[in-house]
Amino acid sequence: MKLVFAGTPEVAVPALDALIASERHEVAAVVTRPDARAGRGRRLVPSPVAQRAEEAGIEILKPARPRDEDFLARLREIGPDCCPVVAYGALLPRAALDVPARGWVNLHFSLLPAWRGAAPVQHAVLAGDDMTGASTFLIEEGLDSGPVYGVITEKVRGSDTSGDLLTRLAFAGAGLLAATMDGIEDGTLRAEPQPEEGVSLAPKLNVEDAQVDWTAPALRVDRLVRGCTPAPGAWTLFRGERLKIRSLTQHPEHPVPGESDPGPGELRANKNSVWAGTGSHPVELLWVQPQGKKPMKAADWARGVRVVEGERLGE
Repeated sequence: MKLVFAGTPEVAVPALDALIASERHEVAAVVTRPDARAGRGRRLVPSPVAQRAEEAGIEILKPARPRDEDFLARLREIGPDCCPVVAYGALLPRAALDVPARGWVNLHFSLLPAWRGAAPVQHAVLAGDDMTGASTFLIEEGLDSGPVYGVITEKVRGSDTSGDLLTRLAFAGAGLLAATMDGIEDGTLRAEPQPEEGVSLAPKLNVEDAQVDWTAPALRVDRLVRGCTPAPGAWTLFRGERLKIRSLTQHPEHPVPGESDPGPGELRANKNSVWAGTGSHPVELLWVQPQGKKPMKAADWARGVRVVEGERLGE
């Protein structure tokens, strides 16, 4: 089939590579978000998908809005049979959805109808799901509500950050998307409606969502830190400034400095470790990132700022 691939971030590149490598399909063009400013110089930088498409010599379309008539006209000229999508980042209007004869097929990183929305992997980690996966489905105008072609499953490990899990799903999902394209072309795959039960939503997480509540149980604090890593990044206050919590660990049987467990947010530090109290047992901070600085080991940070007995995170 002739394909037009739509995607933007790094997580979409494995799927694009799988389709480029396919002997059965032609990636005639890619659609991606316009160049964005990045880095200290705030230069305009093309998306990872645009960079990969340029390397492969594939035409790149960067509409400011997918409803722009110039973009729709070019899409009609190309005449794709199907448009696979991975994390494109913009809503597709009906005028675009109607162009390919076999529709737009999205690779979504959850087991639909669970976690419909922009941040399915983050919410799976936050919720403590034991299992997640990826689904390919036919895009409709509703939010991730279209009929499903295929799924794969992936175990959520106890140490997984959302970044770890998303990386694995990106590579496993690339094979699923390529196989879905094959099945659509062969006529051997049929999209099945999603069940009405089990729907959950996964809206984008913002900075406010990532603030650590030290009165919550340690399990919830751990899930928040892992779910918000790498983005938007879990954080707390220390001496009135933001401190990112890059990683921590739970082992309640480990001895904590001091005669009793610290209260919520209370810090305990010695030469080799830093602990913070929660609503249940303390957690050990492993890596932190002070405002305006690079990530560092928590013990190095604590020695540098000279944590005073009784100081608390969140203040």
